[in-house]
Amino acid sequence: MITAILFYIFAAILLVSAAMVVSVRNPVHSVLFLILAFFNAAALFLIAGAEFLAMILVIVYVGAVAVLFLFVVMMLDVDFAELRGGFQRYWLVGATVGVVLFVELALVLGGWTLAPAAVQWRMSPVPSGVSNTEALGRILYTDYVFLFQTAGLILLVAMIGAIVLTLRDRKTSRHQNIRRQTERTVAETLQMMSVSVGAGTTASGGYLRPKEPDPEPVEEHADAGVHRHGH
Repeated sequence: MITAILFYIFAAILLVSAAMVVSVRNPVHSVLFLILAFFNAAALFLIAGAEFLAMILVIVYVGAVAVLFLFVVMMLDVDFAELRGGFQRYWLVGATVGVVLFVELALVLGGWTLAPAAVQWRMSPVPSGVSNTEALGRILYTDYVFLFQTAGLILLVAMIGAIVLTLRDRKTSRHQNIRRQTERTVAETLQMMSVSVGAGTTASGGYLRPKEPDPEPVEEHADAGVHRHGH
């Protein structure tokens, strides 16, 4: 009885917090409601007996993903008013996509049937003599190993795409010239000083600044048939 009451309490809070994630105007509040939704989902996993999934949800999603979302939202200067300004222009496209997704979900739920042995599996989701974590590992790395690896590749492609889209070459960016670094000699970079004991930096002329590197030579590209002659 207590388990059922806790299930409905956590499920209700989860649904309300998930709705607040997409409805509040402040993006920081949206991320905080997302963290609340993660905690309630972890509590539902604990009630279902999947303690490993509950800990992974708290450690990975709350401790890493949600904090990263909060960091990005608070540190980046994103004009959300400008982003919402184009909502009226694309509402027809968004409504069409939403209707298509709703129809697909309705078709999936309409053709879904409960397996005859599902009730017995629900009462004993973990095989006897095997922990929940070991049972989950056996399923992931035996029956669904190719799907698991495919999901990892999709996440890798998404990460690379995000890096490419956000990387911008600004005028103030400082680039590294590997050839110029490797061609420098010790005499060009270091200066040996003989300082007596107790003299300090004043006796040797004060604090020494690093040597300024020589200006990088400009490579001249000779055009076909055109040569420059010095006078």
